[in-house]
Amino acid sequence: MPTSSSSSKTVWLKVLEPDELSEGRVTPVTCGHQTVCLTRHQGEYGALDNRCPHQGGPLGEGSIENGLLRCPWHGWDYDPLTGKAPGFDDGVRTFPVEVRDDGVYVAFDEEEMHVRTVSDVMVETMVAWGIKHVWGMVGHSNLGLADGLRRQVEAGKLSYYGIRHEGAAAFAASAYGKLTGQPAACLAIAGPGATNLLTGLWDANVDRSPVLALTGQVDTQVLGPGAFQEIDLSAAFGKVAQWSQTVLATSKHAELVNLAMKSATLNRGVSHLIFPDEVQVQPAEDAKPGGPEGRLTSRDIAPPARSLDEAVELLRGSERPVIIVGHGARFSMEGVVELAERLHAPVLTTFKGKGLISDSHPLGCGVLGRSGTPIASYFMNESDALIVFGASFSNHTGITPKRPIIQVDYDPMMLAKFHPVKVPIWGEIGVTTRLLLERLPETSWTSDRRGEIAERWRIWRDEKEKREAEEQGEGVTSASIFAALTRQAPDDAIVCVDVGNNTYSFGRYFECQRQAVLMSGYLGSIGFGFPAALGAWAATQEEGTPFHGRKVVSVSGDGGFGQYLAELTTAVKYGMNITHVLLNNSELGKISKEQRSGRFDVWQTELTNPNFALFARNCGAMGVRVDDAAQLDEALERALAHPGPALVEVMADAALV
Repeated sequence: MPTSSSSSKTVWLKVLEPDELSEGRVTPVTCGHQTVCLTRHQGEYGALDNRCPHQGGPLGEGSIENGLLRCPWHGWDYDPLTGKAPGFDDGVRTFPVEVRDDGVYVAFDEEEMHVRTVSDVMVETMVAWGIKHVWGMVGHSNLGLADGLRRQVEAGKLSYYGIRHEGAAAFAASAYGKLTGQPAACLAIAGPGATNLLTGLWDANVDRSPVLALTGQVDTQVLGPGAFQEIDLSAAFGKVAQWSQTVLATSKHAELVNLAMKSATLNRGVSHLIFPDEVQVQPAEDAKPGGPEGRLTSRDIAPPARSLDEAVELLRGSERPVIIVGHGARFSMEGVVELAERLHAPVLTTFKGKGLISDSHPLGCGVLGRSGTPIASYFMNESDALIVFGASFSNHTGITPKRPIIQVDYDPMMLAKFHPVKVPIWGEIGVTTRLLLERLPETSWTSDRRGEIAERWRIWRDEKEKREAEEQGEGVTSASIFAALTRQAPDDAIVCVDVGNNTYSFGRYFECQRQAVLMSGYLGSIGFGFPAALGAWAATQEEGTPFHGRKVVSVSGDGGFGQYLAELTTAVKYGMNITHVLLNNSELGKISKEQRSGRFDVWQTELTNPNFALFARNCGAMGVRVDDAAQLDEALERALAHPGPALVEVMADAALV
């Protein structure tokens, strides 16, 4: 609190209580944004700039030796009262000191108003483009940028989440993009912080999720020779980022963000901005932020007329058409379902598309492929034409090339990527389905297969019940776990799943209603599940959106959860209402299974785990452990009702998946 001022440029502030600092000792004291090194030498007090002029070492962490204050970083000596360096012309700035009855006071410079910086201009531009959330870790090479983010957070225009590992930040941003179709950002320092982002950014890259990566960098004056934590970030991000630029002092700073955001939005991938340390705080007082006005075109692209004609002709000759939807159809399902109902077509999904049509819909047939149901594969094999919307034809999905295929995708390079298809259609899915509906006002020639679909579901549900009863005393079966989760999870929950046997079982046994499912699709990265839940939860905080207020559930095995275990404290810190279901079998079960299948010895797949439920409680979350299937429903119900982070640890049978 200011007590008096010697001039309009200084203000006296109390820094120490009487006799708080012992003779011969030093200490740093921060008032506002200024830090001084307080010294006591030969009964007198000194106040020196805390920053050594050579390498920026914190003098307040040094010591007085032989009457001189020694810098803790490189051993340079200064007079502890005058700041002079004996024998040299340089020294450290000093501040006036007064000893008063109630303590020691120092005359600080009166703080000037903040001058807008390059970081301010660029962060303001990000906000104008719709960036609402940033996950990251603040560090020494992104402090100026972090300060720009802080100002927007304090203005209520941005949310920031400090994570424990940068990989979680990238996964969270990727998951947010997959769920909403809108970009979010992740922040890291130079060197190891930036490289830690790469796995999550590759997840965004291959699953076409819009993400903005922000990384610090060393000062431009030392860039090149190999300074501390310097790596070639343009090269490191060269394949994962479809757009990457270094921010220079002479750059058009708002325009760089405009281009980065335009690329991430239209190309649905990763954009990367590299911020050298000194450029972040460069004054930009009169610079104006950018924005999306006039920079984006509509993406409602209609397919070529010839392609549409060919598709209509094929469908008019089909008696048993089947529709397959992938993640790319996520935002166009209303038209897809209407087309399916008109064609009486069973609807199958890829695993990434799980939940895009309800499993209780009369035409819904669940997931196709390795993580799927026998219902989906049956109807694909019995079809005489396939209409594929927004799917990548992954080998894990197994879409047969032995049937005539109409494939619709907004990306022409995805069409017929692995083999020829009968009718490749380049166009937005929503536009294409609308045009097909106009061209097919009635479809009396197709077979109505609803009764057959219902019978196939009955057969599969009977089989699932048998598998629930097959417990062998080695833990709870996956069939039981996901039957209980099907009963307990809110119909509109957002479910984030990890990688491994737990994920295959989720695809096979969990029945979706209106849930949205997020996963690491083409990358298949273990550890995705819980960090993805951090990203999904942020979307649930946005009022006026389809995600507001929805429950977030994440699912993983012990191997995946162990990779980002500390992020549970992130969820606690921000009060995130996430329920995590953890299948603990003390094993990398999927890898053991693959070793057996490949006729290898099972080796190095066993895990040593803590009591995860107790760990959750130690972190401040709710934690409950289940070792009997009869406990599942009650435990899940309690956890889902908990208003903050909750973990249900299920002791699972590694053999029964």
